[in-house]
Amino acid sequence: MTPAAVNPSALPAPSGYSHGTLTGNTLYLGGQTALDADMKIVPGGIVEQFRQAFGNVLTTLRAVGGEPEDLVSITLYLTDIPDYQAHGKEIGRVWRELAGPVYPAMAGIGCTALWQPEAMIEILGVAVIPEHRLVPPAPLPGPGPDGPRR
Repeated sequence: MTPAAVNPSALPAPSGYSHGTLTGNTLYLGGQTALDADMKIVPGGIVEQFRQAFGNVLTTLRAVGGEPEDLVSITLYLTDIPDYQAHGKEIGRVWRELAGPVYPAMAGIGCTALWQPEAMIEILGVAVIPEHRLVPPAPLPGPGPDGPRR
């Protein structure tokens, strides 16, 4: 099966990357920061940035029929681990609000900076979606056997 890009219209249009890549029933979720629809990092600190970044991950997951319980791995890249730890209870509440009480394998990695200078968190993930719920993305338009599609 050929990998397929997953780029939900609810997220900013990617350039040079995909929000997700689906191969078979495994979805590889590209790193999501706290970018909103206007391509700006949400203000307010780590809890608000976690909410936006994780919401972006879930938007990509749901675009192909996935649900939070399908997440098998999450990696958090953090520019300030002590700040994340200090807000752990609030972040846990946001997780349960958005994803319920299911937690996949997880890692938190400290880093000095992320792509957007204001970003404090980036979330990567992998999900395995049951075949009965899987909604493959529509093929991208491109040249057909008789030339470009119109």
